[in-house]
Amino acid sequence: MLLFVLIVSGAWSSLTTAVRIDIKNVTFYHAYGYLDGDEWVIPLKVYVSEPRPIQERAITALVRNWYDLDEEETEIFRSRISAFIADSEFQEEVVFVFDGDPEGEEFRFFSDDGASLRTNRNGIKNGTISLSRERAEQLLRLQDSRDGWLTVRAVSERHEGTGRILLIPPYGLSVISDIDDTVKITEMPAGIQIVLRNTFFKNYHATPGMAALYQHWDDAAFHYVSGTPRQFFHPLTEFLFHEDQGFPPGSMHMKNVQKNFLSQETWRNLGELLINDDYTFNQKSSQIIDILEAFPNRRFILVSDSGERDPEIYREMMRRFPEQIEKVYIRDVVNDREHNPERLEGMEIIPARTVLHGASQF
Repeated sequence: MLLFVLIVSGAWSSLTTAVRIDIKNVTFYHAYGYLDGDEWVIPLKVYVSEPRPIQERAITALVRNWYDLDEEETEIFRSRISAFIADSEFQEEVVFVFDGDPEGEEFRFFSDDGASLRTNRNGIKNGTISLSRERAEQLLRLQDSRDGWLTVRAVSERHEGTGRILLIPPYGLSVISDIDDTVKITEMPAGIQIVLRNTFFKNYHATPGMAALYQHWDDAAFHYVSGTPRQFFHPLTEFLFHEDQGFPPGSMHMKNVQKNFLSQETWRNLGELLINDDYTFNQKSSQIIDILEAFPNRRFILVSDSGERDPEIYREMMRRFPEQIEKVYIRDVVNDREHNPERLEGMEIIPARTVLHGASQF
């Protein structure tokens, strides 16, 4: 029923007209930059949207009654669905600057022929910007950044939003991490109903001991690669990178779930989600390969869990990039260490509470 509500809410957002709100939100997903010769290359993804508070309240009230939610669960649900219900803005040109830049240099995305690139019907635009080494060092000084992070800010008309970019040197240690059941308890093997409740209705819970492990790699750059839809970017980053949890911030690479139901791409995307078991496998594999290829001289540690197909993804990465991958850690949530040990062969096993289908620890 909840999946039905989310689909209907997306259609409603696309086909109805609500009270317009002047300011449009720009989401910059945490990004990384890599050196190519004397230039920093920064691949970016941005999302432009307007909130739809009327639909948000209506859907929340409906689901509250269906699922008999208490006040806390209702507020959690409302906050988690806001990005699904938001109106994706088409043909928006996003202009942004680096905070603290006295020159106020404006950046935007351009095609190869020099045309300005704008958002698609799902409010998304992927693009790349570049900075010289000298310019990047200047911006890091101006922002008093000692950890390689830079902040950007949207300055285009009626746009607001900030983003973060991590400039990662060619040599050093990097960690690629999954999210669900690796750093956050989702209980994926328990089944869809429990996963939906943990995702939409319940407070997030960090997996025991993982933040301490990540803090041990204090000189590493982090990339979080997840099958979680990008609509959860804000609640996830606010949770994981809050000082109470202590996970190191890193670039975010999530599933691109479309929600504009006037777009053919959305229907193809939903079909992939519903019938293609390889969808998340292919998404994660592609994103991990992009990272590994951007940093051929860095050493990598890969961390995930055994609840889905990540051990298979990581094994393939070990085969393809043996010189780069130093170690693989798998948090074993399905007790493969006893029942299917060959699946985790050659990987460092992190014992964990076994998740059973149909049963939740909460």
